[in-house]
Amino acid sequence: MALDTADADAPRLRLDASAAVHPLLSDDGSTAAGETAEQLDARYAPYARRDAYGTMGRGPLPAAQAVRLALAAAVLLPLRFVAGMLVLLLYYLVCRACTLFVDADGGRPRLAGWRRKAVLRSGCALSRAMLFVFGFYWIRETRRRSPNAKDQFEESQRPGAIVSNHVSYVDILYHMSASFPSFVAKESVSRLPLIGLISNCLGCIFVQRESKSSEAKGVSGAVAERIQEVCQDKNTPMMLLFPEGTTTNGDYLLPFKTGAFLAGAPVQPVILKYPYRRFSPAWDSMDGARHVLLLLCQFINHMEVVRLPVYYPSQLEKEDPKLYANNVRKLIAMEGNLVLSNIGLAEKRVYHAALTGSSLPGARHEKDD
Repeated sequence: MALDTADADAPRLRLDASAAVHPLLSDDGSTAAGETAEQLDARYAPYARRDAYGTMGRGPLPAAQAVRLALAAAVLLPLRFVAGMLVLLLYYLVCRACTLFVDADGGRPRLAGWRRKAVLRSGCALSRAMLFVFGFYWIRETRRRSPNAKDQFEESQRPGAIVSNHVSYVDILYHMSASFPSFVAKESVSRLPLIGLISNCLGCIFVQRESKSSEAKGVSGAVAERIQEVCQDKNTPMMLLFPEGTTTNGDYLLPFKTGAFLAGAPVQPVILKYPYRRFSPAWDSMDGARHVLLLLCQFINHMEVVRLPVYYPSQLEKEDPKLYANNVRKLIAMEGNLVLSNIGLAEKRVYHAALTGSSLPGARHEKDD
């Protein structure tokens, strides 16, 4: 299931005309003077909100919707907050019990036997419980079969990583409930109360994202090494990687970074979508705290998942990670009916700075993936 060429897109693949060329940024990182909100949304389309709450989630609401939001904030929000904290605390206690008297390798507990099974099974179950708390009562999952099922059976090497489009922080909860993978996280996450121990049990790779030195190569190398370990040891959890590097509004697919593809190992492509009527669960340009509040105040949230067949790279793709990444990106865009865009995290920061009226250095998005 490999694509050996990167020259021609499939017929159903759509290329975002407005993003075919990188937006030109001025020397100070600002956008063109005098641009309206509509022009900004068109220029930075992958990050523009289209829901009833408008840009930054601060648009005017009809009276009936405002009343509904106030009632949800008074009743539903505290119930969900307490329930979510109880789920988190319960899983922390499971992880604490399972890591007692266990040696750690660089902070990562080497769990085996009943300890690993307890952490894995409770983690999947409690992640699904957390999704339920967030209002994702039903999740529609579709599994696409490969047309060459026989060839796939013969190429039965375990995928080293799950590669997925990135729409929201909720993405991680779904993947934890379905596959319980490890992922790349900020080094500061390992020191957070409750979450620090859980992330160590997940086997996360911790990085200093603010570093501008040769750290990037070190991260890519660590990811490639872990993916190779996954392929060789069935007890090592798969890596979860979001090659776009940041979140979008769910309608677009940004350029892929090559970290997930350097090892030349098979990958499991997954497509996530969040249909909505009023509030979009996509975390694009909204403040994190406000987004969580509005998400918890929405009684029902929807998620659709498409799990594609494992992608086995050709020899040419193994030798060229950029080609491998580009072909997987095209496949995900085609199967998910997503628009390809050429802008990235730098443009997202400019867009966010323009919306908030802040200078670029202080306008970094809350989630620098």
